[in-house]
Amino acid sequence: MPALKKTAVTVISAALLSAFVVSPASAVGKDASDDRPKPPSDMSKVGGELLGRAGTQVKLGPDAPVLPKDLTGRSWIVADAESGQVLASHNPHWRLPPASTLKMLFADTVMPALQPKTQEYTVKDEDLADLGEGSSLVGVKEKLTYTVHDLWLGVFLRSGNDAVHVLSSMYGGVPKTVDAMQAHAEELQALDTKVVSPDGYDAPDQVSSAYDLTLFARSGLQKADFREYCSTAEAQFPGAEKKGKRESFGIQNTNKLLTGADGVTPYKGLAGVKNGYTTHAGNTFTGVAERNGKVLLVTVMNPSSDKAHAVYNEAASLLDWGFDASGKVTPVGELVPPKSATTGTGKGPAAGQEKDEGRNGPARTAGTAAAENDGGGAGIALGIAAGALVLLAGGVFLVNRRWPLPDLMRRRPRR
Repeated sequence: MPALKKTAVTVISAALLSAFVVSPASAVGKDASDDRPKPPSDMSKVGGELLGRAGTQVKLGPDAPVLPKDLTGRSWIVADAESGQVLASHNPHWRLPPASTLKMLFADTVMPALQPKTQEYTVKDEDLADLGEGSSLVGVKEKLTYTVHDLWLGVFLRSGNDAVHVLSSMYGGVPKTVDAMQAHAEELQALDTKVVSPDGYDAPDQVSSAYDLTLFARSGLQKADFREYCSTAEAQFPGAEKKGKRESFGIQNTNKLLTGADGVTPYKGLAGVKNGYTTHAGNTFTGVAERNGKVLLVTVMNPSSDKAHAVYNEAASLLDWGFDASGKVTPVGELVPPKSATTGTGKGPAAGQEKDEGRNGPARTAGTAAAENDGGGAGIALGIAAGALVLLAGGVFLVNRRWPLPDLMRRRPRR
């Protein structure tokens, strides 16, 4: 009976075990085999003791598929968005530069305060004065007027640091925004994160982790507006005024798993969330996808592969594995609820969470989330079932409400 019980909990064959040997944790240094930094020995254990260990953590059941080969991400995680169970991970608490995936925390923090999204703002020179050199831009211009809706499209589709700084000005300034983001990260128990810039641009000591980025995505996806923007493939953005008429130009989401741009195969059922790149951070990506009523979150940070679009390919392979492995693995940890939910403090929605009762109306996108290569139709994310972060008077953290993710238009994004 004890042997049977042990088998039911986790079955890892000797062959598999050799493939998933965890190297002893050590201080940050260089690995002689690949000349890459090693994870530190004192990583956080938020979400479970195994999540603080270096290397790959997975508990395979008898019928579970093996993890994908050739994963090169410095850190990654696959989790069930509804239950919060972590299906597998690799150095998920390694504190690394996040690049523009930090914009998920920015949006989750600032979005509830900037309502309604139809409000307008005329950009001042000082709003754009401190953009980092080489920043990704959507094309916001001084002395022109934009709606909050326009600016969020610029943040999510073009990863526009200019749009981030304007929204930060509307929120009260960059320092206030950074402080609010840090406070919200701590409320979400995203304790690996230190915020220095609101846009994710490389800054000294600015770090996050695959675990924390996944928490940000899970929290942000509770909001109808956040869901709409992160799943939008293309839109029109206001341009210059000419002869008394405001022109516009097309913008496309930089998330290639969403749009299928540059030869990347779009992932069927993908519904956001955010990608990023800087020289210091490398490529980073967090995505959410639905298949047969199951919703998974995946984050991949800084793949070392020299293959094109490695961050997207590795994220897609981890999603495929997660859907196949669901129900066949023992979780290695969990995505924790907000701090106020665990302490039972406060009433109503958890801190930073708006009550989402469809007040924004059905979210519609400007394009498709996943287009099939055969040209005979488009894959479509019909909906997403996942946990709503709802804090009741007794501090109960519910994970049983369905998220009404927008139906995505059945057409390819325009090139």
